[in-house]
Amino acid sequence: MERIAYLFPGQGSQYVGMGAALAEKYPEAREVFAQADAILGIPLSRIAWEGPADLLNDTVNTQPALLVHSVAALRVLETRFPHAQATFTAGHSLGELSALVAAQALPFEDALRLVRRRGELMKQAGEQSPGGMAAIIGLDIPALEAICEQASAPGDTVQIANDNCPGQVVISGNEAALERALEAASQAGARRAIRLAVSIAAHSRLMEAAQREFSRAVEAAPIQTPRLPVVGNVTARPLESPEAIRADLQAQLTSRVRWTESIRYLLEQGVDTFVEIGSGEVLLGLVKRIHRKAKRIPFGKPEDGAALAV
Repeated sequence: MERIAYLFPGQGSQYVGMGAALAEKYPEAREVFAQADAILGIPLSRIAWEGPADLLNDTVNTQPALLVHSVAALRVLETRFPHAQATFTAGHSLGELSALVAAQALPFEDALRLVRRRGELMKQAGEQSPGGMAAIIGLDIPALEAICEQASAPGDTVQIANDNCPGQVVISGNEAALERALEAASQAGARRAIRLAVSIAAHSRLMEAAQREFSRAVEAAPIQTPRLPVVGNVTARPLESPEAIRADLQAQLTSRVRWTESIRYLLEQGVDTFVEIGSGEVLLGLVKRIHRKAKRIPFGKPEDGAALAV
């Protein structure tokens, strides 16, 4: 019998048109988008489906749009493919909030308000403490940890933001420290060192102000014991109580996303099938890099249901 993990994408997976075909075909998906528009008081569905891209790519819209598409797809999956139920859930960065909805640890409307607030706070932090991010291809974690430590100085730091898969790591921090780390990574033999098109240093110390405010919002959120284990970004281990969930979210914005460790933990628990729910297939690509033999299924468009049909 298959052991399935639901995976939920984070920022970078958005695209204009996301969720439109799903909402057109399935009333349960359409209802989720309509709920989101009403809860937030903005035409989020129109932004997701029609753009323009620069409006969708504004993080205050990107983050809720990704969660809404994921939850819309989740509702279709639960209704139409009940045999494909998960044993675990996990989400990359903001995707952790989608995973909490899937595990019934957080109601959709509360997760939506929380993710909108998350986007607002991260945007403010990026304006107040501008920084950047870069993807490093071809160096391992210990080498990059040493490089980041050497490139950092008091008030001018860089750190590992995302351990996505072996050989693909994202670093984040102040501009000057980031540039020093990029030069050092190239000298250390990185195959590629690529600046990302963002002005926010996510998952770094530059998010401390955002984390403080977000932590207050998390404290007030009605988090319940999850129905199934949610693997946290900060711990790469199951969050099985409201206290554990809060602790993970209250450290998430300034901490590393331990995605490689999260997927390896799921594999150790016997998970053999990964379903990425929502926009794109970025996470499935990372799973393939971690364990090539794992079964990988996207679910965000109507045609994706064919792989789940019995």
